[in-house]
Amino acid sequence: MALLITDECINCDVCEPECPNEAISMGEEIYVIDPFRCTECVGHHDQPQCVQVCPVDCIPKDPDYAEPQEALFAKYLRLTGQVA
Repeated sequence: MALLITDECINCDVCEPECPNEAISMGEEIYVIDPFRCTECVGHHDQPQCVQVCPVDCIPKDPDYAEPQEALFAKYLRLTGQVA
């Protein structure tokens, strides 16, 4: 499941550089997460790094992009070029 940044985001800029998949970028008003790049840090870290550093706890799982752990790992392999 990809993560989602909610309207509580204060644009503190700490999440974007922590994302190993470059899935976080500035949206029109707040930061956004690209669900096609977000692996919840599977393959990189034990915990989603954006969630770990967020000072306002505004990054829940995105219910519109439910993915099992295996799918997140497959996405990680694809994004890192380990699978053609």
